[in-house]
Amino acid sequence: MHPTPFRPAERDFVADPYPAYAELRATGRVHHYPPTGQWLIPHHADVRDLLRDRRLGRSYQHRFSHAEFGRTPPPPAHEPFHTLNDGGMLDLEPPDHTRIRRLVSQAFNPRTVERLAPTVHRLAARLVDDFRAAGGGDLVAEVAEPLPVAVIAEILGIPDADRPLLRPWSAAICGMYELDPGEETAARAVRASVEFTAYLRELIAERRRSPGRGDLISALIAARDEEGEGGGGGACAGPRRLTEQELVSTCVLLLNAGHEATVNTTANGWYALFRNPAQLAALRAEPDALLPTAVEELMRYDTPLQLFERWVLEDIEFAGRTLPRGSEVALLFGSANRDPARFAHPDALDLSRADNPHISFGAGIHYCLGAPLARLELHASFGQLLRKAPGMRLVAEPEWGPGFVIRGLKELRVEC
Repeated sequence: MHPTPFRPAERDFVADPYPAYAELRATGRVHHYPPTGQWLIPHHADVRDLLRDRRLGRSYQHRFSHAEFGRTPPPPAHEPFHTLNDGGMLDLEPPDHTRIRRLVSQAFNPRTVERLAPTVHRLAARLVDDFRAAGGGDLVAEVAEPLPVAVIAEILGIPDADRPLLRPWSAAICGMYELDPGEETAARAVRASVEFTAYLRELIAERRRSPGRGDLISALIAARDEEGEGGGGGACAGPRRLTEQELVSTCVLLLNAGHEATVNTTANGWYALFRNPAQLAALRAEPDALLPTAVEELMRYDTPLQLFERWVLEDIEFAGRTLPRGSEVALLFGSANRDPARFAHPDALDLSRADNPHISFGAGIHYCLGAPLARLELHASFGQLLRKAPGMRLVAEPEWGPGFVIRGLKELRVEC
């Protein structure tokens, strides 16, 4: 058997998975990956279509028990992580997904995000001013991470003094999204889940006693889904609130999803720019004109979310193969975004690329709710750095973090 080029546990693959993706695309539309039992999907059109295919799901527990689906339940010791994670809308299917997303969506629609713009630009300007005054440093720790964490904490209404707790909890929980997390990773995620849950339950109780003004936690406590449990608005259904577990899980999901992608797009994007000096020079020469397409291109070129998983809920005939119920597909976002069948010169960074239907925010019912906010944050941080640190340069070759599914740099050392 020909060895697979897909080697997500190896550091050289994580550092540059794109040649392996090209080989996967050239040799088929679907590949079985024995170490995880998943079906790898590398082509843009297939990833796009399967994200919308309702025969696949982020969960199967809305239809099957673990035994019925032929899967082994997670170990009891992991229960705090799964209780927290499985109650978030990213891992739910309709009708619960529909109900929770409807309640949360008003905080992230374009009009609401537009009202946040002054706050986001103010936070980005302060971070960049401090970074430039220090002469540079680690762009990840000092600009890329603090901005989206501060923004989502502002939206949720997390007190300033508590915000340093959020990123470590999030990083520990997100370790479980890798393909084969070990017991040490699981133990960290469980501890973080217990601590984060306890913190949020206390904060929610406080907001029930004394609601805040304009923060999302207070709004979600008060919100009711007027269409009722079944989504049909029938007379017997009645409006529903979020349960306390749904509220806790939603807050954690919003924090994790609300900053992981932005952090890594910022760092990965600047690293790509430093490796493509002609494109960086063009962006510095015309930041206002190029920034809108540049942000989209940087998300396409080195997407922070390389892989997205879906369960096969019923047998599917696909590309001459049967994908059996109970199996899992691994949709390769990074490969889809470099597919020459959809993108001209896909391995070239082209900041003026106008036709750019990248998959980085997903598609279908699980399309990223925070996409407008992520774009705002990226425009703010890139814009501030381009204008206030026009001579910023890389001073040390960075090292990629160990994660593949959520792929980003450990640090990015620069001088201003």
